[in-house]
Amino acid sequence: MPNNKYIGLTARQVRNFISDGFVKVDHAFETDVAKTCRDELWADTGLSPDRPEDWTHPVIRVTSKSSPPFVKAANTPRLCEAYNQLAGVDRWLAPKGLGTFPIRFPSSQPPGDDGWHVDVSFGDSPDFMEWRANVKSRGRALLMLFLLSDVGLEDAPTRIRKGSHTTIARELLPYGDGGATLRQLSADGYTSTEDCDVELATGVAGTVYLCHPFLVHAAQAHMGKEPRFIAQPPLFPKGEFDPALPPSPVQIAIRQACGLV
Repeated sequence: MPNNKYIGLTARQVRNFISDGFVKVDHAFETDVAKTCRDELWADTGLSPDRPEDWTHPVIRVTSKSSPPFVKAANTPRLCEAYNQLAGVDRWLAPKGLGTFPIRFPSSQPPGDDGWHVDVSFGDSPDFMEWRANVKSRGRALLMLFLLSDVGLEDAPTRIRKGSHTTIARELLPYGDGGATLRQLSADGYTSTEDCDVELATGVAGTVYLCHPFLVHAAQAHMGKEPRFIAQPPLFPKGEFDPALPPSPVQIAIRQACGLV
């Protein structure tokens, strides 16, 4: 990791987060930590990096990991400072691990989970399509993508619709505190965001993409040679957004999108 005296995001990166809905954090955690995380995930899958003949599924999921290397990856000084800058100082809960892990393998089979979507953040229904998101982003301060392996253009990088968070914020506004269900949000297949430019979440192991909770994103098929390991955890808020506090960049993006500033 570069020995920069200032480890936080630049003012320009924060502005880009507000307008684009994400920021790429290079060298967010050490590559040897990423390697240790991969080794644990390989063990969990029962597969081996030396036996590609056993990689018969396009994707295998591991739910969550809370062993020391995963906690370390999620709580580096560089990331903690970025959490403060985007979600608000001390308005988030320190991650106790990482998850989930969609481990993608080179395959000619369709992955079956590559549709555009927004991550909903609260609910208690056994039907996940009834889980919700609201305009205050209840239950989620950030969406995060941790690259635990190098991810190139052919290695199934997550697709991101740049600026789509602003459209979703406007669509959530009429639903108020109760929010909209995933079924309601996805009813039109997110066609309202289909004109957004698409960014690919590529980078070397140790890269993290910090994303606005309303960002529309999607997986894709793996056309490369080496399995792709990422984690896609939320950053949880300590509580509801407090209107008495200065708005964070997450809130500013919502307010600007809804014409409230």
